[in-house]
Amino acid sequence: MYQRSCRLDTSEATHVVYVVGAELKLNLVRCAPPESKFFSIRCSSNVHYKVTPAAKDKNVAAHPLTPNSLLFITMDTVSEVLNDRKLSVRYYGETKNTIGNAVLHLTAVEMSLDVDADRDGTVEKNNPNKASWMWGPKGHGAILLVNCDSESGYFKTTDSDKDEISKVSDLQDMSKMVLRINGPPELPEGYKLSMHISKTGSESVRVFRPQTNQDGQIKKWGHKLLKLFLKDYIMVVGKDHLAEEVPYLGGKSELQFFVEGLRFPDKDFDGFITINLSLTEPSAKGCPETPIFTDKVMFHVSPWIMTPNTLKPIEVFVCSTDDNYAFLKSIKNLTKICGCKLKVCHEYMNRGDRWIQDEIEFGYIDSPHHRFPVVLDSPRDGELLDFPYEVLLGPDFGYVTRQTVDETVSSLDSFGNLEVSPPVTVNGKSYPLGRIIIGVAFPTTTQGRNMTKVVQEFLWAQKVQEPIALYSDWLVVGHVDEFMTFVPAPDRKKFRLLLASPDAGYKVFKRLQNNGYGKGEMFQGLEEAISVDDILNDKQLQAENIYVQNCIDWNRDVLKKELGLDEEDIIDLPILFKLVKDKEECRAVAYYPDMVNMLVLGNQLGVPKPFGPQVKGKCVLEAEMCSLMEPLGLHCTFIDDFAPYHKLLGEVHCGSNVLREPSTFRWWNQEL
Repeated sequence: MYQRSCRLDTSEATHVVYVVGAELKLNLVRCAPPESKFFSIRCSSNVHYKVTPAAKDKNVAAHPLTPNSLLFITMDTVSEVLNDRKLSVRYYGETKNTIGNAVLHLTAVEMSLDVDADRDGTVEKNNPNKASWMWGPKGHGAILLVNCDSESGYFKTTDSDKDEISKVSDLQDMSKMVLRINGPPELPEGYKLSMHISKTGSESVRVFRPQTNQDGQIKKWGHKLLKLFLKDYIMVVGKDHLAEEVPYLGGKSELQFFVEGLRFPDKDFDGFITINLSLTEPSAKGCPETPIFTDKVMFHVSPWIMTPNTLKPIEVFVCSTDDNYAFLKSIKNLTKICGCKLKVCHEYMNRGDRWIQDEIEFGYIDSPHHRFPVVLDSPRDGELLDFPYEVLLGPDFGYVTRQTVDETVSSLDSFGNLEVSPPVTVNGKSYPLGRIIIGVAFPTTTQGRNMTKVVQEFLWAQKVQEPIALYSDWLVVGHVDEFMTFVPAPDRKKFRLLLASPDAGYKVFKRLQNNGYGKGEMFQGLEEAISVDDILNDKQLQAENIYVQNCIDWNRDVLKKELGLDEEDIIDLPILFKLVKDKEECRAVAYYPDMVNMLVLGNQLGVPKPFGPQVKGKCVLEAEMCSLMEPLGLHCTFIDDFAPYHKLLGEVHCGSNVLREPSTFRWWNQEL
């Protein structure tokens, strides 16, 4: 119970506004005349009180006045008019003669600032947990979305970057907050309601409310006219605006507020926001008002959440270039099989940049009342830099990016180096939304490339998909999608981790040689055919692949530990690599199209065509791949990406991107 200290005065009546649910505490000694020895209390029937220390004789008319005599007052019904409740304290001397009388006029009002603290989509009245936040299915606390989509039409900007509400639909991206009032038609003169936030909070949230007319009533418009009067929604608190008076509507009324998130959790922001409402009373002339009651609510901003390969695809994105017509046709056929949409980014927009996986990563934000996809734009900023903002950003499609100022952007900042696992449980700890995976430099080196600090800090701050750092700097391009991916599976953990494996590759080639197919050639129909015998006789190539296998095995051990995997959860794909000079370093690239760098669309896999040796008219590497995937109910479509992608050090996954359905798991139910 909220407790408030109050003063009495024997020289004049005291007028007090009482908020139902609180408790007034009065020190009876402080205002008592010097000779006072006893006191008595009289009050209106709807005013309740108790005295401490209590009198030994409950029937006594006058209580002994002690140095610690306290009076506690409560009321459980609201006032119909100002000062309609009364309480008086009469003081007596030694002979019980009256020597003073203190009168208290009371006005009772009920008020609460309310949010959806139980996360059911409804703003309930005065939830006891509204001012705190707890994770988990039995948790509590309101949810807030970053208003990072755009309702502005042609002149695009994220809604959070605008100072006003531009469309009715913009309100749907905000969380509702309600001020509920029950009391007399007006407050006593000088009393005010004020909403206020901290300086830090003002950088992260804005609160809007409808304007009121001269009579203090909310302006009302017909549905068709509402969009013409959106300017009548005014900002109460927000950027550099920490406090504002809000109207007291009186009677039994509700004033609705719309709360807008402005930024995602990050290194300097834990995602929690507190909003306060205070009732203030006037002091002496020239003195500030003082608060007599404060109510507060707490929100947590929705994190940005990535979607793993195991979620259903909605739309596939791919770039059109002057040399990838056949590739586009294959992707189009695959999306038809899967029943998902295809969005082609044409050359006027991509300007020859085909690496759409590297430019963006799809995710979403979620709350009980609304959710929508949000694209994370990488700091890579190739020729596709305008695509996420100009094409994707729109109504209910958000945008976020992190740009570095002091760090150099490297290939590891492209989002082929950003993946996420399916849901896992590790040593009893559950990650129902999976875990983010990034590639960095080997921990013993000081000269390697790393994903920029601002991006890493952003990913860590989202919390619900705690990142895992793998070693990927051994690759020329340096992306984790060059040696790993996840595919759905019907058993075990409902997925398999696929890893590139030179050991598995050499095993296939040695089996061919032993079966008399050593003269079989890789890359048939291409300009650089090479026999199985020549591959196996190349000692330098073998040495390079031993090194690559060691690098992958390092990551294998990390993934097994951090994702709680057994060997049975991992499938090795037969892929060889070779080392090339990359500036001053020797780094690895795929020797033939890297089958692990695939497009996963439900049970359909778009796999880079490896151009392996053929036996009885069938590619041995394709047959091996199918034999590994088909027991899982997965079907492989082999896509020729050799000239337009593989030769440029990328594959099918690098040249495509997938918007997927959000997880059915609600992030706030996660135990942290």
